[in-house]
Amino acid sequence: MLPWLSSLLLCLVNCPSLSPTRGDLYTSLLNIQEEIAVEKVLLQHLQTYIENEIYRMDDLKRFYEKVKALHSNVYQEPGKAISNPLFAYTLIKRLQSDWQNIVYSNEAIENIQALKDGYEKVEAKLPKAEDLEGAAKGLMRLQDVYGLSTKGLVKGEFLQVAGDEISIIYRPTLSSNLSADDCFQIGKIAYDIGDYYHSVPWLEEAVTLFRQSIGTWNTEDQGSLEEALDHLAFSHYMTGNVNYAVTLSKELLQLDSGNRRIAKNIQKYEKILRKSLDTERKEIVLQRPNVTHLLTRDTYESLCQRLGSQPKHYQDSQLYCSYETNLSPHLILQPVKREIISQKPYVALYHKFVSDSEAQRIKEIAAPSLQRSVVASGENQAAVEYRISKSAWLKDTVDPVIRKLDQRISHLTGLNVQPPYAEYLQVVNYGIGGHYEPHFDHATSPNSPLYKLKSGNRVATFMIYLSAVEAGGSTAFIYANFSVPVVKWLTSGSENMGRSFKGNVERTQMSKRPLRHGTSWSTRNCAVHGDG
Repeated sequence: MLPWLSSLLLCLVNCPSLSPTRGDLYTSLLNIQEEIAVEKVLLQHLQTYIENEIYRMDDLKRFYEKVKALHSNVYQEPGKAISNPLFAYTLIKRLQSDWQNIVYSNEAIENIQALKDGYEKVEAKLPKAEDLEGAAKGLMRLQDVYGLSTKGLVKGEFLQVAGDEISIIYRPTLSSNLSADDCFQIGKIAYDIGDYYHSVPWLEEAVTLFRQSIGTWNTEDQGSLEEALDHLAFSHYMTGNVNYAVTLSKELLQLDSGNRRIAKNIQKYEKILRKSLDTERKEIVLQRPNVTHLLTRDTYESLCQRLGSQPKHYQDSQLYCSYETNLSPHLILQPVKREIISQKPYVALYHKFVSDSEAQRIKEIAAPSLQRSVVASGENQAAVEYRISKSAWLKDTVDPVIRKLDQRISHLTGLNVQPPYAEYLQVVNYGIGGHYEPHFDHATSPNSPLYKLKSGNRVATFMIYLSAVEAGGSTAFIYANFSVPVVKWLTSGSENMGRSFKGNVERTQMSKRPLRHGTSWSTRNCAVHGDG
């Protein structure tokens, strides 16, 4: 029996959890889901504010209509009106007292202060600036990995662009359009980190949408047409498209004629253009940054988009389905459905390995303990951009469900799953565009801190999908050139190391594909070790 063990659980949940660490909310869709309840509270405060303001405005209208009626009727003959001491008195009273109360009323201040107080009560639970940046980067990651059109995303459509061909790769159940300010914020985040490859298309969309609504203003917006033009012009300048930078800057100067900085920019850009008249102009091609310097990026993204050369059982007799007991008496009456999809590396799928109630219980236990996922960095651990998720480690003593799951894995594999021979169950929930770029589950360096544990290297991985997601999220084996899609309650066992306990470096590099839609969890009972 081949050794493997480590668990990955994917699920849709609505569970309680601790408040996320500052700036880490975007790394877990569970935490983001909880923000819906927070916004509902804010919505209630806003409703109260609006109702109070409507009452206040209605009262102002009443006063206005009363005084207007006097001026329209009674005061048409001022002398006759003032000869009546009652009219004379009420005029003096209004001008000395009533108007003062209207103008200096505290009611408006009290109403907005109540709204502010309600906001401040939940402020600690709100996303931070780091979360907005992380969420925007997640959208850009989805764009890159799946080749998505910016224009399509703005309209709520997931359109894949391949050369001149555009195809719909996913139709979400719920769709949402992005506003001009939504696009501006994404473009500005890319702009601020010098990523003009992404800032240009998003700021282009922002400018287009702001132009359509010129003359109007939304209270909630931070951006404007002027700001979008400013950022877009400089983005084009930085990518070498100086001519278009001039055009955009001149449009901005018409809107803000007193902006001396923009006027100087135009002079600078035009000077550059004059100097370049004698040189041949090259076609402007935006170069996508390779932030992680990932050597297998093209292969990885190709697998994400097309799944690679998926195993064909009818073409290979070594790939087959069977009922597996491993000669364990615990599995005789209820064998596990096994589907072998690869021999090199060894990957097998086990269908319906956990029940609905078991999966739900695991999610409930893990939710309160989720923390930002980390990777080994020398002798330390660090949060990194190429792994966007949150994790929790569960001992088998925390709940009978965990203990039963460990026993079931042991019966199926014939392996000792107790520490130090195996690690605790690791539950992972992925965030916006959540992913884990190509990596090895076993240590590839003899200097790895893993060896200091004296428990040997990780020899295999056992993964359980606790739910299906609407799009994306599969596990891709880079060099083996295939992906394991997310199927509810599906379990996959994969061999990290050969029988000689040497890492299968050329075959076992894997990745967690970014989620296009859905909520993804994972738990790793990180594999049985070489000494086990």
